[in-house]
Parts: sequence; C-alpha cells; structure tokens
Amino acid sequence: MTVGESASGPAAAVRVATRFFPVSEALRPYCSIIYLTEVEAPPGVRVEDYLHPEWSNLRFIDGEASFAAVGGGAPDPAPHFIVTGPTSKATCFVAGPMRAWGIGILPAGWAKFFALPAEDVADRFVDGAAHPAFAAHAPLAKTLRRTKEAASAARLIDDHFVGLLATAPRDDPTIFAAHAALIDDALTSVAELAAKLGLSERSVERLSRRAFGFPPKLLLRRQRFLRSLARFMLDPSMSWIATLDYHYYDQAQFTRDFQRFMGMSPRTYAARPKPILGAAARARAAALGEAMQGLHKPGG
Repeated sequence: MTVGESASGPAAAVRVATRFFPVSEALRPYCSIIYLTEVEAPPGVRVEDYLHPEWSNLRFIDGEASFAAVGGGAPDPAPHFIVTGPTSKATCFVAGPMRAWGIGILPAGWAKFFALPAEDVADRFVDGAAHPAFAAHAPLAKTLRRTKEAASAARLIDDHFVGLLATAPRDDPTIFAAHAALIDDALTSVAELAAKLGLSERSVERLSRRAFGFPPKLLLRRQRFLRSLARFMLDPSMSWIATLDYHYYDQAQFTRDFQRFMGMSPRTYAARPKPILGAAARARAAALGEAMQGLHKPGG
C-alpha cells in the first residue's frame, strides 16, 4: 500500500514523483521504507538534487543514465543497481527520465544482510551487480523491470528481504541499543553512549564503524545536524536560527556543520531547487513520522 507520495518539478515539462511503501513487520527492525522515484522530462533535460546524509540504500534504476557523487566532485555514471553505504556527506544525484526503486537499510539491517563492515562503503557507492557482497540481490533489477504495478513491485522487494531472514546471522542487540541511543536528542557524548551500552569507548568505536559506518563522535554530530535540517525541509519558510537543535551553541557552529555535511552554506542550499527531496521529505514525514531516513527509529 502506498502511504506517501510527493510530486514536484523545476518546470512544467518536468515531473518528479516519489511514492513510499511500508515494509512488512518482519523487516521493520532492519529496513526503513521502500520507495519509488519517477522522473519524467523531455530529452536532454535533467534534474539535480542533493541527498542528505543517511543510512544505506539499495536502488534499482531504469531509464536514461543517472549520475551521482558523494561529497563533492563531478558526478560519475551511476550503475543500474547502486548500493550507497552510510553517508556523512551530501550525495549529488542527477537524473533524466528514469524509474528508481529503493529500500533503506538501517544499521541492524546492514549487519543482518551484508557480510562486510559498513565503514567499507561509507561515503561512497558501488555497483551492486559487480560487488560480491551484493550480487545476490542483482536479480531483483530484472524482476522489477518486468513488474509494472507499483504495489506488486514493492511486495517483491519486501518478500526478497524477508526471504533472507531465515538464513541471516542472529541479531546483535547492541546495534539496536546503539541506534536507539543515537537518535535520542538527549545524548551528548561518546562517553554517555558507552555508559548506556555498558561498553568501553574503544568497543563503541569498533561497533560504530562496523555497523554504522563512522566513528560515534561523527554520528552524534550528524544526528544533531539532521534534526535541524529536517525542520527546514518540513517548513522552508523557517529561518535557519529557528531550526537549530538545542545542542548547537550558536548559528556559526551550525553553519560549519552545514558546510561539513552538505558541502555548501545554508543560504546556498536554501536557494537551490529541490526537485527530488523537497516534497518527498514532507511525504516521508507523513508516512513514517520522520522527514529523513537518518532520523528513523529502529523498529519503525
């Protein structure tokens, strides 16, 4: 069932729509949501947007070649089955007419479904069809291409991952506990996180890199930033000072974080068109309660 839809476009000739489909109860600890993004545009016309820092995603793209770059630089051609690891930098995404199915993978899902540390693909994307850790998922691309009805395609993705649960490794409860702590806006330090988990700070560091992709200090900083950015995405009329998370000392500290995570100033970002993420953030919040995957609560 579709639970959210957004549509926007920089011109009348361009249409960008994103629909969201909830994952089944069995997948809620491991995946955030299934989504379909479609771009309709005249030949030669492309839309560009900057995806916020987030957890991992698998995307299956059909249509004209798309381009992507994590953290700056010229966008490279994106594979049709693109796996993006957890990110601490914005991803520039450029697309013409295309249809892309995606599923968000939470930290516990990364440990459940993929046999490599998250930090190995942090802040980058790989060709899922060529990488041995993801090749087993590549046949989904052909199946989705043959499935025209959106709800049926979403169920195919859900069924695929549910089918993997029977042979997947056991859950690591520490990952769930760490994720829950990280999205708690009262958490202020790595020492406090270690105390909550009953681990040494060195053990927390190892867990964080393996399951979340980054050191815990960076993750805490990222979550603080995302909480602020989410408020703006839901209401772009707000001033930046009004969006600031209460852990920020001042607007200058937020501006430094914005440059670190998005690669541009808040003013530059606010002035940019957001053909993919603008309305999608509001639709996602309506569907799941959070505008961004990085703020998704473990277990849904």
